[in-house]
Amino acid sequence: MSQYPRDSVTVEWTVVEVVYLGPDPQAYHATWELQRHMHAEVVSGERPDTLMLLEHSPVYTAGRRTEPADLPIDGTPVVDVDRGGRITWHGPGQLVGYPIIRLPEPLAVVDHVRRLEHLLMAACTDLGVGTIQVPGRSGVWVDADDRGPQRKIAAIGVRVSQGVTLHGFALNCDNSLAAFDAMVPCGISDAGVTTLTVERDAPVTVDDALPIVETHARAHLAGLAPTS
Repeated sequence: MSQYPRDSVTVEWTVVEVVYLGPDPQAYHATWELQRHMHAEVVSGERPDTLMLLEHSPVYTAGRRTEPADLPIDGTPVVDVDRGGRITWHGPGQLVGYPIIRLPEPLAVVDHVRRLEHLLMAACTDLGVGTIQVPGRSGVWVDADDRGPQRKIAAIGVRVSQGVTLHGFALNCDNSLAAFDAMVPCGISDAGVTTLTVERDAPVTVDDALPIVETHARAHLAGLAPTS
């Protein structure tokens, strides 16, 4: 797998190294192995806090809370993963981020999820789409309007091992929504899924979102932004 390390930046006391794997979509299993390798390096102190940014080849992944009724109705294979949350889809046109960062003690996983939500909401605002948080539901949402009910524009699912985070977020840019029709995304049946392109009525690509998400991720993951 090709790796394209981007520049590192020191923000206050934290160094966040951003690694972009692209521009081609990456196979999930190979990327998962790389993520675990980088996680071990952050745990051991060999690597600073790191954010992986990429697109995946098409794949369904099922978190620990996935129910049988959530699974694809067409028999499409699903990769079981050790993150929180339920089933989701990754594929071209979706910007995926895996923050591999050490959390302060005592561990506050919910604060980490809220921090990811805030950085994605800030990025969506810069890209021309207003978003909200929904109580009791993780991720970033577009509120109900004349287009339809509340709809998720970014999914979040994380795990913490040895004090360091794994997995992360997926922001829908200009990906097809057809794959979400074959399953119950994130186990939520009473809401929809959307993309930046759909909400803007204009193309918003991963290349458009990448530098904006990177900028906000650096600031938020460095502890410069509030978590509530």
